[in-house]
Amino acid sequence: MQKYICSTCGVQYPESSTAPSQCPICEEERQYVPVEGQAWTTHEALVESGNYRNVITKEEEGLYSITTTPKFGIGQTAYLIVQNGFTILWDCLTYLDQETVEFIQSKGGIDAIALSHPHYYSRQVDWAETFDAPVYIHQDDQEWVMEPSEHIQFWNGEEKELPGGITLHRLGGHFKGGAVLHWKNGDHGSGVLLTGDIIQVVQDTDWVSFMYSYPNLIPLPANKVQQMAEKVEPLEFSKLYNAFHNVVEKEAARAVQRSADRYIKALNGQWFIT
Repeated sequence: MQKYICSTCGVQYPESSTAPSQCPICEEERQYVPVEGQAWTTHEALVESGNYRNVITKEEEGLYSITTTPKFGIGQTAYLIVQNGFTILWDCLTYLDQETVEFIQSKGGIDAIALSHPHYYSRQVDWAETFDAPVYIHQDDQEWVMEPSEHIQFWNGEEKELPGGITLHRLGGHFKGGAVLHWKNGDHGSGVLLTGDIIQVVQDTDWVSFMYSYPNLIPLPANKVQQMAEKVEPLEFSKLYNAFHNVVEKEAARAVQRSADRYIKALNGQWFIT
């Protein structure tokens, strides 16, 4: 019996004697199955290969990024907020080695794990068991949990307050339960927003964007982007970190609002003529 991992999205499935026949997350239109077909691996195989390691970077006081190299699965970055009395992991990775465990333990362990959306669920259950931490997922995305666990706690409503000036906000969009994390004490008290790719930092990092499907280039409706922008508008944050190590370094709250305005005008045919 092994826990099989989808090689494309990095999400782990419950123990079984054979690999699953399909990955529902990848077969859904927001993700994809590679042209060569569905492939599976295990965490043991990843470790034994000796190819992978996690790079941990201090982004600012109290905030660390964790990224697996070389890229595995979607290749997202997880973030660890470390502050007096409360430590939270935002989004999750498939690969978890002893060096990563030891680093996190040196920072006091993990008090909670929170997820932006199903593409980053990865091995959230194993992370939760390793650090004996609850996993917070919005109940609107409950159907996408491939590996159930008593550690998973489904929250509802539009926001969930956690200790340390941290609040989860449901924006929807990319997924119905798509969430972002607001850390009001981040950036020396100016505020930080961690967004996964519910809000995506683009190549011009003074701007962000919003999508239903990134690999398949399916946009969100204008009214949904307007709703997302309205939910974010009351929050104070100077920086925004996405899931791919891209950052809006200053005036991030303003960047979200002007980006939403541009997006909506583009969809409505008011931004350009082509």
